[in-house]
Amino acid sequence: MATNEKRFRIGSVKYLNAAPLTRDLESELVLSTPARLAEMLRKDELDAALVSITEVLFNDRYDVLDGIAIASLGEVYSVILAHRKPLEEMKEIYCDTASLTSVNLLKVLLAERGLKPEFKPLENYGIAWEKDFVLLIGDPAIDFQRAKHGHEVFDLGAAWTELTHLPFVYAVWALRRGLENKALRRELREAKRFGLDTLDYLIETREEYDENFRRDYFEWHISYDLGEDAKRGIAKFCELLRKHNLGTVYEPKYVS
Repeated sequence: MATNEKRFRIGSVKYLNAAPLTRDLESELVLSTPARLAEMLRKDELDAALVSITEVLFNDRYDVLDGIAIASLGEVYSVILAHRKPLEEMKEIYCDTASLTSVNLLKVLLAERGLKPEFKPLENYGIAWEKDFVLLIGDPAIDFQRAKHGHEVFDLGAAWTELTHLPFVYAVWALRRGLENKALRRELREAKRFGLDTLDYLIETREEYDENFRRDYFEWHISYDLGEDAKRGIAKFCELLRKHNLGTVYEPKYVS
């Protein structure tokens, strides 16, 4: 990895899906939830963080590192609405409080179906099985699906691609604007390159779940590229957020 004189403050999520983007950065990282990382970025307590795409779209104060994302084309497996009743009967949804993008993505997907339920915070993961409608993300969503449950699963990645025929971008590297960060950008690009070059090692040595699941998850469900199709997915998400009056949306500013 390239060395740099300044030690940058870098934040990332704790979830399995971030592992290939943070190879060889582990000792430097501040690990937290997407919501907490966004809060730290807003307070300038971090120089860069792997945050929910909505943090960038709703706050015109970041640059987005081009070429890197956590995205999916089709089923993502780790962003789900678990439901025991038909979607048309929902009045309220309990949401993982760690989530930012997933709540807004679900609002868009449901609004496109003419549904506008009330969103409430999920007090803890232990009661997710008790709820008729619950939104889960990251490792807790994987845990839920791999355990015995009586819910049907509405996969938000699959629903998005079915609606738009585009990838969905969940998270990007957001960089604090106005900071000289050429070395930081190089460091993050090199971490991704190293992570993808050693993906087999990650699949074989990570301790979450079993090796077959890890291989399927990394190679089938998650994409780490922010290319033209992914950017079109972001643009479509912006369009639908505006259509359904879900907030003031800013165009992302990409830097290489």
